[in-house]
Amino acid sequence: MSDTVHQEDGHGSLVINNKKLLMWLFLGSDCMFFGTLISTHLIYRKLYPESYDPLLVFDLELTSFSTFILLMSSFLMALAVSAMHKGELKSFRRNTIGVIFFGLIFLACQVYEFAHFTNEGLTLSTNTFGSTFYMMTGTHGVHVAIGVFWLICLYFYSYSGKMDAHESAVDVEVAGLYWHFVDIVWIIIFTAVYLIEYIPGLH
Repeated sequence: MSDTVHQEDGHGSLVINNKKLLMWLFLGSDCMFFGTLISTHLIYRKLYPESYDPLLVFDLELTSFSTFILLMSSFLMALAVSAMHKGELKSFRRNTIGVIFFGLIFLACQVYEFAHFTNEGLTLSTNTFGSTFYMMTGTHGVHVAIGVFWLICLYFYSYSGKMDAHESAVDVEVAGLYWHFVDIVWIIIFTAVYLIEYIPGLH
């Protein structure tokens, strides 16, 4: 009897590890994808520094605010994962709503920023800077939108009565890995694309 339970537990652990492994493999490939987008933008920016002056349209205060919002969402995501591991559904829901809310604020800031850039004449087809910038930041925005949709699904699923502190906690943890990755990528983009423009001699 005990052997059977042990085998089932072992099999369950294998399934859990596979979920995490698949997410790590996806994040590894996505890391290379974003690395290519960011590198391409920086290379062309170095090759053609005179093609466009992004300081004409960049709003560092707004972008810093949206970056802070995304960082805070990552903190709430960690709390949501911890709450789910403890089986505290109310705390999980409260923190997940916070992550979703902050994620939507970030997306709203990005939409506003894109609209402002377009009105100022920077579009996808304006020049190389515009093409690489929109491709990179737009792709990241899509990732954030996917993460928000994923968390909304988890939030409503928590009311189905099918969530438990064991297997469902792993599902939330996998979503957390994705969300933290998206946040880290944005920090790199914010530093390498936005902040670098304000440092003389580095662009």
